Amino acid sequence: MNFPSLSVVIPVKDEKENLPTLLAEIFAVLEPLAESYEVIVVDDGSIDGTLALLENMAQCTPVLRYLSFDRNYGQTAAFLAGFRAALGPWIITLDGDGQNDPKDIPHLLALKNEADLVVGRRKKRKDSLTKRLISRVANAVRSRLCQDGVEDTGCSLKLFRKEALSGIKLFRGMHRFFPALFRMEGYRVVQVDVSHRPRLKGKSHYNIFNRSLNPIFDLFAVYWMRKRRVEPRIAKEG
Repeated sequence: MNFPSLSVVIPVKDEKENLPTLLAEIFAVLEPLAESYEVIVVDDGSIDGTLALLENMAQCTPVLRYLSFDRNYGQTAAFLAGFRAALGPWIITLDGDGQNDPKDIPHLLALKNEADLVVGRRKKRKDSLTKRLISRVANAVRSRLCQDGVEDTGCSLKLFRKEALSGIKLFRGMHRFFPALFRMEGYRVVQVDVSHRPRLKGKSHYNIFNRSLNPIFDLFAVYWMRKRRVEPRIAKEG
């Protein structure tokens, strides 16, 4: 079996309207690259016909794979399932709503030799004012407490070295703190500017509760892990 050199993981929930266009864009970007690839869409309990669409598309698209949950488990679970299923040594992640631009994927791949995790940093965000304000405050607080060295962890467009992921423990909500978790394990993290697009179809699944209250509890959990981490330094060995 020939393994791909790159796996693309896309968590989705009720994105039937956006997936055909997004997948076509991804294929158009990856085909010219000198890398073999696969695309794995993780259906996180969709009820809009997303699964039927994936079943039909996968029949005529050899590089497309899909996983479908029996119910909604959340984005962290979708990422985790995609990571476990990925066959490539490098994994690209992006949202299924079309707001991440696949044309930015080569910019992340160009940094493979410099990092174990490349984080997209959204410039000129196309979200509502409320979303942008919540995200700005959340990123500022997270950066202060977690000391992860990045400005925007909410961007799903990221590049992971799969080998490094084996040392990362994921719990619900932890996908927001990938940079902090990677740095705690001693891995290299860099960020790169990427574009951001407005959602053209479908409806956002985020609200004031899952954008602010839940992440606060997760933030303090990561802060606790960072502060309580034990890293002894060997002074002498015989």
